[in-house]
Amino acid sequence: MTQELSFQKFIEQSGLLEEFKYDFNDKAELRDTETQSPFVFNYYKNVHEKNSKRYQALGHLLEQYIYELLEKMCKLQKVYIPLEADKQPRSFFFMSESALTSHPSALLVLLQDHGVFRAGQWSQQAIIHHGLQHGSQIPCIQMALQAHYGVIVPNLNDSFVDLKMEKEWKSLLAQNIESSSLKMVQAESLLSLQQPPQCIPDRFSNTPEEHMAYIWDYFISKTEGKDVAFIVHGYGGLVFMDLLVRRKWEVMSKVYAVALIDSEHHVGHQLGSDVQLLAWIKHHCREWVTSPKPLDKPAATVLKKEFPMVSAGTEKHSLAPSSSLESIFKYFKKALKARTTINFSPVPIATRSSTKRKQST
Repeated sequence: MTQELSFQKFIEQSGLLEEFKYDFNDKAELRDTETQSPFVFNYYKNVHEKNSKRYQALGHLLEQYIYELLEKMCKLQKVYIPLEADKQPRSFFFMSESALTSHPSALLVLLQDHGVFRAGQWSQQAIIHHGLQHGSQIPCIQMALQAHYGVIVPNLNDSFVDLKMEKEWKSLLAQNIESSSLKMVQAESLLSLQQPPQCIPDRFSNTPEEHMAYIWDYFISKTEGKDVAFIVHGYGGLVFMDLLVRRKWEVMSKVYAVALIDSEHHVGHQLGSDVQLLAWIKHHCREWVTSPKPLDKPAATVLKKEFPMVSAGTEKHSLAPSSSLESIFKYFKKALKARTTINFSPVPIATRSSTKRKQST
């Protein structure tokens, strides 16, 4: 990353440099700029509440920093939704410039797990303790763009707080992190980095499922000739299955492959006994699960047998996306090739002689 995109410079602009002397090194690992040591949670010796608030503040900084990397480093565009509500509270997501055009013809959608983290993150904890290469979606986005995919990054966990929540956050930050470097002015500075505190209209983005359905209806579904793939982690698997049920025929016709990672979906509860949906997921889904087995080794469980399951090559849920990433792209390449072969295989032309031969057999 260039100096202009350094995390330390980002922190400096927020006014919290004295509190957070951290930056990402050449390996994209978060390290203390003076000691080169990893992040220390117990900064205030055995004062859990203060340390928790400090950790939350770092999480908010990382959230905004990742947004900046998505726009400046990955060249993604921030798109506000709902489209028709210019002056109403809105959510947003990210997509590549060519995501909705006919070139490239393939589109990748990334659905994260539930939690405090936002678009561009697989796991905030993994970013802090293992680095951007493991916790952020940036390596995945870069790999997709290099493979000529369009990319859409929904913001499933995005939510706005009301004015009461804003006052509580300012009060907690001021009370629980009492140091010369974190005055109320800096609490204001941290809050200014975030979206204006408002409430999202329930009918658009009240839940991750509604957020994804809106993006599908107003963006993905309107593309023609697009072969769509999904990478879904944890709760993102449940969100995808919800979309499959909501928009059954559209999803079945446009989506050619789904890579689930330690998914929280439940086929029985979500898909029921729909024979068509069950047949579709069997042929279009594969799941990478946390396991002590080597990457890609069969790892079926008693509870899940609806489609192929293989090991993610790690026993840590937060590291499963980065551990299985290359394997997932190989799966996509093979699935897309198979889809193209089916779509464009030459159809035998019926001739008089061939008809006679068929009738005589």
